[in-house]
Amino acid sequence: MSTDGRFDDALDMSDRLELFGTLVGALLVLMGLGTIAGMPWQTNGSLAVSVLQLLGVLATIAVGAGLVWLVRQ
Repeated sequence: MSTDGRFDDALDMSDRLELFGTLVGALLVLMGLGTIAGMPWQTNGSLAVSVLQLLGVLATIAVGAGLVWLVRQ
């Protein structure tokens, strides 16, 4: 499609799990961002629980981004 050949193998999946890993990683990142956007810390009264929720969401985003990075290497 492209003239310089940069994207010739963009849809060529030699490893079928590459697509699956990329989609799962992106889903984890989107779920984490959606959770932060929903502001779950407003529904509980404990600061410690809110901090743990935020750390869990950030860990989810980190795992998703790491999975996408690892698969695309």
